[in-house]
Amino acid sequence: MAESSQSFDLITMGRIGVDLYPLQTGVPLSRVESFGKFLGGSATNVAVAAARLGRTAAVITRTGDDPFGVYLHEALKEFGVDDRWVTPVAAYPTPVTFCEIFPPDDFPLYFYRRPKAPDLEIHPDELDLDAIRAARVFWMTGTGLSEEPSRTATLTALRARAKAGITVFDLDWRPMFWSDPDAARPHYAEALRHATVAVGNLDECEIATGVREPRACAEALLAAGVELAVVKQGPKGVLAVHRDGTEAEVPPVPVEVVNGLGAGDAFGGSLCHGLLSGWDLETTMRHANAAGALVASRLACSSAMPTESEVADLLARG
Repeated sequence: MAESSQSFDLITMGRIGVDLYPLQTGVPLSRVESFGKFLGGSATNVAVAAARLGRTAAVITRTGDDPFGVYLHEALKEFGVDDRWVTPVAAYPTPVTFCEIFPPDDFPLYFYRRPKAPDLEIHPDELDLDAIRAARVFWMTGTGLSEEPSRTATLTALRARAKAGITVFDLDWRPMFWSDPDAARPHYAEALRHATVAVGNLDECEIATGVREPRACAEALLAAGVELAVVKQGPKGVLAVHRDGTEAEVPPVPVEVVNGLGAGDAFGGSLCHGLLSGWDLETTMRHANAAGALVASRLACSSAMPTESEVADLLARG
């Protein structure tokens, strides 16, 4: 992969693909007649979210060598995300993901990532480890641990970084991506040893720690090696606990939900922005909740990521 002399606020590593979202809501996929095409993939969306908030961001991932891959490069550039470490894989097509939209809380996803997604073909010897070490925030995901060579590449990046700056483990649990979901926990445990921040919902925290009660999840994540545990509790809001004893528990921002997909990625981009800004935990969590709420109130994911002024306006409205 291309070498870098530029230091980024954020480098993410993980999934990319094309999201095909129905333009009719409340309709099963079998009856949908038209779709919108969007840049997708959790790690990629987090980079877009941070870029929308004024941060310099890049993503390490791979696409197919096909027209959808060309589209993803074009979309990244339009969103201001550096694509120098997005490379093609001739053997596999660019993944596509469909969803159904049944507001306020039912958004089934259908992933087309077979026989293998190109973003799982990231090789450790291709990584720009100097750039990964130099980034102010490095963000990796649980999906990146699901198959080789991505698993070894992800752990190589974490070890090279050696907890420099802010290293975020997005627990990102997708059981359909694992040939043996029961084998996930040891890989999660190894990644947690090298991360400074862990973020996930209760299902994801349970995979990583074996416990489900929010505070127990946070304590288990801290015990596993991170400095900050962020536990998303859905309608109960978010709990953040730092190793130094500070914590914050803030409620969600009420909005009329259009599509809940992508809200977590907006939360992630805002979390990075808040940590880089040196905000206290409560301010950071409130900003992240508001960013997520704005995306939940919109149809798309990547193109729905809010700007700083939009988040500030929502927070001001209270």
